[in-house]
Amino acid sequence: MKIAGKTLLAMSLMGVMAGAVQADDKVLHVYNWSDYIAPDTVAKFEKESGIKVVYDVFDSNETLEAKLLAGKSGYDIVVPSNNFLAKQIKAGVYQKLDKSKLPNWKNLNTDLLKAVSVSDPGNEHAFPYMWGSIGIGFNAEKVKAALGADAPTNSWDLLFKPENAAKLKSCGISFLDSPTEMIPVALHYLGYPTDSQDKKQLAEAEALFLKIRPSIGYFHSSKYISDLANGNICVAVGYSGDIYQAKSRAAEAGGKVKVSYNIPKEGAGSFFDMVAIPKDAENVEGAYKFMTFLQKPEIMAEITDTVSFPNGNAASTPLVSKEITSDPGIYPPADVQAKLYAIADLPAATQRIMTRSWTKIKSGK
Repeated sequence: MKIAGKTLLAMSLMGVMAGAVQADDKVLHVYNWSDYIAPDTVAKFEKESGIKVVYDVFDSNETLEAKLLAGKSGYDIVVPSNNFLAKQIKAGVYQKLDKSKLPNWKNLNTDLLKAVSVSDPGNEHAFPYMWGSIGIGFNAEKVKAALGADAPTNSWDLLFKPENAAKLKSCGISFLDSPTEMIPVALHYLGYPTDSQDKKQLAEAEALFLKIRPSIGYFHSSKYISDLANGNICVAVGYSGDIYQAKSRAAEAGGKVKVSYNIPKEGAGSFFDMVAIPKDAENVEGAYKFMTFLQKPEIMAEITDTVSFPNGNAASTPLVSKEITSDPGIYPPADVQAKLYAIADLPAATQRIMTRSWTKIKSGK
């Protein structure tokens, strides 16, 4: 009886385990940024696919990276930013995509795919979900008062010409506190590759910043949102989404302060949040189905209408709200998109040079 009982128990456990494996195929674990999807996207996918989605959110690349590098994250779909993706690819974190399982790949924006290939050569591991730019947020009224009606608010000349920066000093200038994002701005302005490892070129970028350093109020990667909205500063180099947030806050406060955003005509940095499959994903087929679903034009249009970020799906553009697509700060025209560059994952030695340079720039010495 004991032997028979053990056999029966083993058979029962095998049945439970088989059921669990089968159940896992019907569950997909997704890890995305907070507030970065339409309210009904997941429900629509579940209805179409029959797959249950466990949808978790994070608020920093560092949080996601810690889970991925620790291994056995438990996620089948993750959404890293492109420069973090580059490091994680080198660490062997992701699966290479089988594009034969992604029939909607043709809907993606080829210019953006080219831009993110800096982080993922050949677009082998991921595709762009949402993205944004690093440009100029400004208070038009205050800038006009300082520089006149013909102030070059659509050009990096607004800040990198010392005579302009000096006149804007009194109303307040801020830059992001990020050497890997700000030094490439100076390199690009000087006509050099944004991923330059040339010490002479990097020194020239440093010198450009040092010329305008006396006019810069501060370096910070979030303070400028409230300061722009409140009228405490007049120009900020920052993330497009943050500046649109400042614009919304200013409007909600009564509209006395009007915030605008421009992508400089010379070109600007961009960030891309990418969709990828971790190497240890348990429901790979489900992940491909979710990716295919996200590559549908109508689905991405709904998400963009919700979060006000442009997406990586060119075929979705005609379906996105005209209020969003007509705003060149959110949805840049093709000629502007072609001038955007992705933030590269640079060698450690170059990053150290940039960090030392940034310390010098911030101190003004």
